[in-house]
Amino acid sequence: MTRTFKYINVVLHVLFGALFAFSGVFGIGSQSTDGMAVEAVDFATALSESGFVMPVIKVVELVAGIMLLVNRFVPVALALSAPLVVGIFGFHLLLEPSGAVIAVVLAAVEIYLAWVYRNAFAPTLRPTASPRTPSWLLFRAAWDRSGRSTTPTVPSARYLSRSTPRRRRPPPC
Repeated sequence: MTRTFKYINVVLHVLFGALFAFSGVFGIGSQSTDGMAVEAVDFATALSESGFVMPVIKVVELVAGIMLLVNRFVPVALALSAPLVVGIFGFHLLLEPSGAVIAVVLAAVEIYLAWVYRNAFAPTLRPTASPRTPSWLLFRAAWDRSGRSTTPTVPSARYLSRSTPRRRRPPPC
């Protein structure tokens, strides 16, 4: 990746994160519906009066914005903000076309950042999933060296430091 693209990624992280963080903080109160179409006003009023949907949206915007601003858990932030961007895009495309340019820019930035982090999303797109951590790493064998049955415990540091897995003795018959 060239230096130019690194700067573009940083600028987009900061701008996208700042937009969502500030929208989450300052959008918690009432929003102006002056000059909006009747259908758009009805939709925005329904979201606000539900008492649940709009606060959840604003909290998710705030959390995703902060994660993007501090450049931590960026794929999670992009996954959280994707439904919001789709909602904003659909709202402005179908109900309030005056903000369609902003909606298209938000969607383009979301898609670009998702493409930049496509390797983080690749495991979620596999048709089958399997755990990566071997079971011997999580729990000790059910039988200790003396052959007595024990309950599974969290592995000790000595057990985890081995380069090869410990062989389990078969249970006594």
